[in-house]
Amino acid sequence: MVTALRLGTFNLLSGRSLSDGLVDPARLSEAVASLDADVLALQEVDRGQVRSGRRHQAADLAAATGAVAHRYVETVHGTPGENGWLPADPADPADPGAEPGANGHAPGYGIALLSRRPVMEWHVLRMPASPGRFPLLVPGTSRVMWLRDEPRAVLVAVLESPRMTVAATHLSFVPLFNARQLRRVTRWLERLPEPRLLLGDLNQPAAVARRVSGWTPLVTGPTFPSPAPHVQLDHVLGAALPDGTRAAGGVRQLPVSDHRAVVVDLSLPGCERARRVTPG
Repeated sequence: MVTALRLGTFNLLSGRSLSDGLVDPARLSEAVASLDADVLALQEVDRGQVRSGRRHQAADLAAATGAVAHRYVETVHGTPGENGWLPADPADPADPGAEPGANGHAPGYGIALLSRRPVMEWHVLRMPASPGRFPLLVPGTSRVMWLRDEPRAVLVAVLESPRMTVAATHLSFVPLFNARQLRRVTRWLERLPEPRLLLGDLNQPAAVARRVSGWTPLVTGPTFPSPAPHVQLDHVLGAALPDGTRAAGGVRQLPVSDHRAVVVDLSLPGCERARRVTPG
């Protein structure tokens, strides 16, 4: 038996377009839905932010893509890049989200994972920020800001059928620190069912991600900055894939964000239904 599955990852930049600087919920939903992914990892996802119309973007995009299950993990309370933001409470669980258009949430920011396949269980790993301030290029400009790093998280869905683990993350932009995070993440994921996939903005080039993780890149191609990309920061990595697995994917430019999206079509032979596993 062979199972076909499309996976994707996309750093939303909160849904902002570089062409007009605006966040249009309809434009964002249409762009994300065009990826037609069965499982989709999203980064830089807003909830209750003024800049994105106080939308719950994870819930909006779950509806737009036909997801039967989704979770949002907040990593920051407040607005990143502005004064006064705080790390999210490490005790906060993954949020299944409100109905699209529901307001009333305090401003937050984080990652999300959407699935059109049934999910048996969810797991979250939270990681602290690197101390200090670091230079970061302002999207669409040549200006550099000195920013505090943010806490990071890994959001995992164990799919019921096909049996597999899919993880989403957005790692630190601080060199070396993000490599240590990636190593920690892949070791933590070893406790969950095979095969395993890691999707997200890893903030490190393909060669570094491959060497640090020891996992197999399923798509190669530059993803950042979107108008004329020269480096791959966004990845789909696989581990313990069954013999005979075939992968075909690529990089997609969408009308929002400073990143390009990554999609991969997998053909997985012999995947079974998942059994429950609790990570230590």
